Amino acid sequence: MGVFTFENESISTVPPPKLYKALVTDADTLIPKAVDAIKSVETVEGNGGPGTIKKLTFVEDGETKHVLHKVEAIDEANFGYNYSIVGGVGLPDTVEKISFESKLVAGPNGGSIGKVTIKYQTKGNAEPSEEEIKTGKAKGDALFKAIEGYVLAHPDYN
Repeated sequence: MGVFTFENESISTVPPPKLYKALVTDADTLIPKAVDAIKSVETVEGNGGPGTIKKLTFVEDGETKHVLHKVEAIDEANFGYNYSIVGGVGLPDTVEKISFESKLVAGPNGGSIGKVTIKYQTKGNAEPSEEEIKTGKAKGDALFKAIEGYVLAHPDYN
């Protein structure tokens, strides 16, 4: 098994506590409101803490699909959230799982910087393709910006 690590950062004007609440605490109800393609987020196993498995159902190319998301760790005090994609269409055939270690830190002018480390754990000697990496980054960036956009468009969101 190979492990390939990538890092990414996103900047937001929303303060870390408010953005963390939207991205983590309220994500199951907020994501389907903020992202048209995502139809539902449901817990299929667990109580929301580490070990919980969530099913994200979405429409892509006219087809209803899903990914399984496993909560690995939650660190509310430091605005950290770690999870893995462990099943569904979000995994290429050569990938066992994709793990995300994310954290929000204070950014410029009272905003946030979202930092994420992405680890592709591949089967055998396989390596993720450039296209898989670009597509994954684009989807992650789009989700972050959609949630930020929702919070900014709803000033009463607390």
